[in-house]
Amino acid sequence: MSRPEFPSDISREDFERVRPMLEAARRKTRPRKHDLYDVFCAVLYFLDSGVAWRSLPPAFPPWRTVHEYFTQWTLTRGDESGLLERALEQAGKAAMIAPLHKRMGQPAAVDADSQPAATG
Repeated sequence: MSRPEFPSDISREDFERVRPMLEAARRKTRPRKHDLYDVFCAVLYFLDSGVAWRSLPPAFPPWRTVHEYFTQWTLTRGDESGLLERALEQAGKAAMIAPLHKRMGQPAAVDADSQPAATG
């Protein structure tokens, strides 16, 4: 089934560069019901638009499915960045990392040059 394109979508070609890393994160329990491309684009829409999970357009997979993938992809181990953050960088969507950190309640990375000078 075809779905409408959204401004936050990436091309299938760009997605194929990150597909292997996203597929590797999934537990092999049963066959996938939804195209991983559509799930990833739904996550991009969520980050870009700022909507609530339940407000994802019906053209995307169910919000609970998208949320479950988001949860798996954002797990971090130690100081390592999450899988979703690495996938966004590799897919050319590094601009989505700040909204990702905001959604996860993490402070945004700050450029050292923009820090106020210490006084004392």
